[in-house]
Amino acid sequence: MPYRRRRTAVAIATALTATAVAAVLGATTAVAVPTATAHTARPGASAAQLPPGADALRQAIAGLPSADATAAQVRLGGAQGSWQGTSGESDIRTHRAPKGDERFRAGSITKVFTAALALQLVHEGKLDLDGTVQQYLPELLPANYPDVKVKQLLNYTSGLPSANDPGDFASQYERRFTTWDHVQLVKRGFTQPMEFAPGTQQHYSNIGYNVLGLLIEKVTGHSYESELRDRVLRPTGLKDTYSPGNDPRIHGRHTHGYQAVKAADGSTQLIDVTDWNQSITWASGDLVTTTADLERFTTALFRGRIVPERELALMFTVPDVPAYGGGKATYSSGLSRYVYDDGKKKTEVWGKTGDRYGYVNGFAATKNLSSTLVYAVNGTDAKGKEMNAVVGRIIGAFGKAAQAAQGTQAASAARTGS
Repeated sequence: MPYRRRRTAVAIATALTATAVAAVLGATTAVAVPTATAHTARPGASAAQLPPGADALRQAIAGLPSADATAAQVRLGGAQGSWQGTSGESDIRTHRAPKGDERFRAGSITKVFTAALALQLVHEGKLDLDGTVQQYLPELLPANYPDVKVKQLLNYTSGLPSANDPGDFASQYERRFTTWDHVQLVKRGFTQPMEFAPGTQQHYSNIGYNVLGLLIEKVTGHSYESELRDRVLRPTGLKDTYSPGNDPRIHGRHTHGYQAVKAADGSTQLIDVTDWNQSITWASGDLVTTTADLERFTTALFRGRIVPERELALMFTVPDVPAYGGGKATYSSGLSRYVYDDGKKKTEVWGKTGDRYGYVNGFAATKNLSSTLVYAVNGTDAKGKEMNAVVGRIIGAFGKAAQAAQGTQAASAARTGS
């Protein structure tokens, strides 16, 4: 077995459907989807001071809790001011409204922090972008795998295979208190052949970033968690962000995450999924954070205060390769590139999304920080195939805000001749 039990999970067979999960857990854990809308957006500025997009974002998160989400926290910033809004209930049992500084599970936003840490080590010469996994960790990859470079791990072009699908919600819920060994976590998929020759395609997955976690530990001689804390979190002043290790709880005030399931009577109920051991994601997705910390991190990162300029350029460079399965690559070393196009002009933003059960989050900004966004939505189907409706409205509103901010900044630069 590649893992050990941290504690005994609720006895649910892995073959159980989501309906059976709700039936087994019973009313003490599963509650009906709330329809109350008592708590809505808390503005951070007067109407006269609101930056472009604030009103649209307030409307985007209004009316929570709903079938799609139980709570939302949003921050909009940039050259034309800032706004903060919240909606819904942090805990649907107590009906506690979020204040906007609650912690949540960041999911794959963790990858940006891992990339920043790895690129610091590249700058210091402790890691080489053209160095291979085989050089640093000679026993990790199967002997028949080709050389995989550090830069290919960073931009998702390694071709390394991931483990098979982790299963449906019921089977994952049963294993939610499992602690995974980091090496065995990485090796789970290595019974399979390479997906493609390294450097020839881009396939977004967790595998490369968990390998980066192992490389960081190898070259520093310290744990990934301590290096992240000492090199990124503390210097940037991210006091509410931490890597939980094997602790399934979220410490401090936080929003609860919920997963919607069908009960035996056909009704929809919510399972509280807040407590969950995140060692299954580790360096690719285990961080706990707040919207304020993510906003601070975004600003510091984009201004070159975390990653030196030469290496930072890699975070704004998408490799010129096709995406695995079709289309073009859209990921850089840690970030994602998005282009908003209203038919008249295009606005490029960079950021990252992340989700865990009960949590759907993201941050985005124009490269010059004329407009920034952070959102944390407690989606009731965070791993669903369709985009969460609340998140869709947030992203749409931000696209218009970013375009407006870019247009205003361009006009200002033209007037001043800068």
